[in-house]
Amino acid sequence: MRWNLRLAAAKRDIWKASELQRRLADHGLVVSAGKMSGLWSGQPISLKLDDLDVMCVVLGCEIGELLIPEPAKVPSPDQGEEQPATAAGNAVVTVVPRRRDGRSLPPA
Repeated sequence: MRWNLRLAAAKRDIWKASELQRRLADHGLVVSAGKMSGLWSGQPISLKLDDLDVMCVVLGCEIGELLIPEPAKVPSPDQGEEQPATAAGNAVVTVVPRRRDGRSLPPA
């Protein structure tokens, strides 16, 4: 996902993080200066769904304008790590964990 808050705000003539911060506070969402900086200029690590609701109301937008999917960044199964092959062909080798003292683990 790509975070698109700054562009969504700019489309509504909100050019400063402090202006958006004030408008969010007017709607009951008080955001610290540090968190606002992260929302404005970066990719937030986490967001509450209720906070996203307030942002959408303040900006008059849909969630799809703030969060833009990037499916091309998701690796497909064939792009992942290569599966080990055995002499018999494409069979996958199963690794059985063992204790350090050499004894096998109990069955699962």
